[in-house]
Amino acid sequence: MLAEKSVVDISLRELSDRVGLAKSNVLRYFDSREAIFLEVLYEEYGSWLAHLDEVLGKPGPQKAGYVNETRVATAIAETIADEPLLCELVGAMAGVLERNISSECARDFKSRLVSHVEALAGLVARHLPWLAPDRVALFAEGAFMLAAGMYPFSIPTEPVRQAMSEMSMPDPRRRFTDGLREGLVSWLVGAAVRG
Repeated sequence: MLAEKSVVDISLRELSDRVGLAKSNVLRYFDSREAIFLEVLYEEYGSWLAHLDEVLGKPGPQKAGYVNETRVATAIAETIADEPLLCELVGAMAGVLERNISSECARDFKSRLVSHVEALAGLVARHLPWLAPDRVALFAEGAFMLAAGMYPFSIPTEPVRQAMSEMSMPDPRRRFTDGLREGLVSWLVGAAVRG
């Protein structure tokens, strides 16, 4: 369903019809429609982490000119940008998905999400061991916040896309990838400069 339409356009009724269950049966397993999508987000994040680990490969020695930082940030940005479902869910997380869940669901999701953020921090630290751990932790938390803030602008409505084209504005999808890369590179290089 998420391949067909935006998360905000999928109702619980539609979802339960698609899986062949009554809404009440779906709600036995999940608090709400939003809780279902948070679970999908968690799974997508985990798959992305495994893919990123493969893309980064083995850590190399530190190189001058912030080559290592640029490589890690670029890999993160480009692999995130290649995951539109993950981007959409992260972009909807704070404003939509975390709005209709119970405290228990929120605690469970946040505690599991923290494990993914910590895994990302560990991956970055493995490739950039000279960076301060607190800066790596902040970067790992902030990388998806940056993506969440930027992604909605990369999928404009058709009228907005047409206006952007008429104004010779950059392709919004390409702009998202480039902007995310530049933001993450700047963040990691800044962390390296600060020591």
